[in-house]
Amino acid sequence: MFFSVSTRALLLICIVILLAFTDSDNKPYPTDYFSPPVKTVMRLSGTFGELRSNHFHSGIDIKGSIGVPLYAVGDGYVSRIKIEAGGYGNALYITHPNGYTSLYAHMNGFIPELAEYVKSEQYAREEFAVDLYPQKGRFSINKGQRIGEMGTTGYSFGPHLHFEIRHSSNGAPINPLLFGMPVEDHQRPRMHQLKVYALNEQHEAQDAQVVSLVGKDGGYGVNKDTIYVDSDRVGFALKVYDHMDGVSNWNGIYKLDTYLEDELIYDFEMETFTFEESRYLNAHLDYAEQQLNKAYFNRCFRLPGNRLSIYHDQQDDGVVRLSQKRAKKIQMIASDAAGNNSQITFWVKQRAGAVLEDTRQSYNYLLPYNQESVIDNGSMQLHMPRGALYENCYLQYQLVTDRSNNVYSSVHQIHYATTPLHRSYDLSIRPVVLPESLRNKAFIALCEKDNEVTNYGGSWKNGMLHTQVRTFGDFCIMVDEVPPTVKPLNFKADLSGADRVDFIIGDNYDTGGNARSLTYRATIDGQWILMKYDAKNDRITHYFENSLAAGQHEFRLVVSDALDNETVFERTFTR
Repeated sequence: MFFSVSTRALLLICIVILLAFTDSDNKPYPTDYFSPPVKTVMRLSGTFGELRSNHFHSGIDIKGSIGVPLYAVGDGYVSRIKIEAGGYGNALYITHPNGYTSLYAHMNGFIPELAEYVKSEQYAREEFAVDLYPQKGRFSINKGQRIGEMGTTGYSFGPHLHFEIRHSSNGAPINPLLFGMPVEDHQRPRMHQLKVYALNEQHEAQDAQVVSLVGKDGGYGVNKDTIYVDSDRVGFALKVYDHMDGVSNWNGIYKLDTYLEDELIYDFEMETFTFEESRYLNAHLDYAEQQLNKAYFNRCFRLPGNRLSIYHDQQDDGVVRLSQKRAKKIQMIASDAAGNNSQITFWVKQRAGAVLEDTRQSYNYLLPYNQESVIDNGSMQLHMPRGALYENCYLQYQLVTDRSNNVYSSVHQIHYATTPLHRSYDLSIRPVVLPESLRNKAFIALCEKDNEVTNYGGSWKNGMLHTQVRTFGDFCIMVDEVPPTVKPLNFKADLSGADRVDFIIGDNYDTGGNARSLTYRATIDGQWILMKYDAKNDRITHYFENSLAAGQHEFRLVVSDALDNETVFERTFTR
């Protein structure tokens, strides 16, 4: 086949353009489009895809201090501003013309025009927590423009910027380090422990052992090189962390490859994921290790109910078949986003004459992961939807009579909290003796160790209290008639020289599921006032407006809990 000179030239131009927009890993992310969101050295206390509680970390955490200026990473417009007591706290979203949106979370404050807009909307809605979507073009932003300052608002336990880059089309977060953010990293990931699971024919773990590693500086192994197991099927999990220049934080890795006899059989890569799949983290890690020991093991074999998209090459879901005749060579390579890597090499073999014991305890109910299940014993109903479990659950159940004060049903011990759930299930409990006068104060309680109780709410239907929960544990019906606590920190009769008033608010029970957390409303002379809520510290704060006239005023604060128990704080003060 022959091409004309012009045709060949056009073809060459197309190839050059394609290569210009595609890096060596076939990920078309521009590495010179965005500038850093801070002008200080970027040091990270958290990386993208890091294993967190019930979710993957969806951005990078940039260390700093309260008040450090923050800057837009590119031209665009403010597309969203969200204010909440927990979560991201004060968060700003900027949509860019190249198809991406940048997010700046836990901010201490915004530039004046944005702060004034937010405050006016809060007063118009009479709400502290707002989720705002300004019209396109109302707040145009230039690359490098100051947008606010670093803080620690929301669910943040130290000053930092949580920074994300998302696809504007679907909101999926992408690893910001793939966009050329200047982070110095010449440190290899460090491997700490290996966990080895003896699996049955259904790939269910019947036994497991944690193996200590030997080695350093990127090369690791195990004592005596060979690990023996009692099964002909085995899976692995690795506790490994990334480290970076200038910081002591233990961050998450970017990539982990598992090889069997030098052939790739399982891998994951923290390039991108969707928020809808983020909770599959509980299938990716060893959930029991995380719950019991606060240890984060990356699982290198797939549970059947795991629908994560971060895996690429899988053979037999990462499960390795063994024999008693010869050992199999396993190699794992952990990499960070800068390309530093570490590896571990070892051999694994089935123990001679071994017989795998079925360690599943006698169980009351079998709940298949890919089917819905219903349990109804008259005093308790449980409806487990399809897709709530990551693998088959051999459910343990026990009904216990409890005559403790404030317990109005049997206690239903439903399996173990170390078994993760992806979706909520319906739970209904029938009371034993509950006065009619207390029905509107009743809730389904999760009773944990040390007498900790979580209120999961509930509504009455056919004589049973119904709610939704996303955990296993001990459940019963309890009653709450105790109003919230309101503690003034600096309120006094003469506030003429004060710029603010602060309160600590609290309740006797934490809430979970769909149960409402504390709500509050404050007024001065009958007019709603803005009180900022810092949920992690149980603190609400009002900053006095300059427009408040001198003289005597009436302050009123009402705090309500999930069962509509109320506390009212009323005082007269002078400005």
